[in-house]
Amino acid sequence: MPEDSVKIILAYGKKIVEINTIIFSSKRKIDWDGVEEYLKQFVGKSYVIDENDEVVYIGRDFPDEYAHSNYSYKSHGTIGKAKANASQAIPELIQTASNIAFTENNADKHSKNAKFGWYRCTIRFSLPVTDSEKNIIGRNLFQGRMIIRCDEDGKKYLYDIIDIKKET
Repeated sequence: MPEDSVKIILAYGKKIVEINTIIFSSKRKIDWDGVEEYLKQFVGKSYVIDENDEVVYIGRDFPDEYAHSNYSYKSHGTIGKAKANASQAIPELIQTASNIAFTENNADKHSKNAKFGWYRCTIRFSLPVTDSEKNIIGRNLFQGRMIIRCDEDGKKYLYDIIDIKKET
């Protein structure tokens, strides 16, 4: 992938992750297995949130959760394509996360892997709009919620990105 395919810009007074390459292009049928395979490159790595200097780790469960969560299965069209392509900017999305809020864990199914609760953060990213010759003719801006789980080992792990909405 070209070095400038993902960069952080400042626009509208906010940090926005600008993604310049579309690697998952189908709007009708997202290749979520392909997204999961792509995300495996981040497992074992960690990144720092600029806003609070917290370290966020990428665990083995992240690629599967991101690609095969209920939210992903329900994401079609522009939102599904946006989530799939946001996968190429995981380090930058973590770095630029803002409006970080903590919530207690209330779900029994997460009593072990999110024993100490969750952080929810706002993320912003943009994707190119192209013409029939693949020339960039505009950009779509998206906002979403990054979910970070607080594990019993005391570390924070990226869990998923949800609630993606196209901004006007």
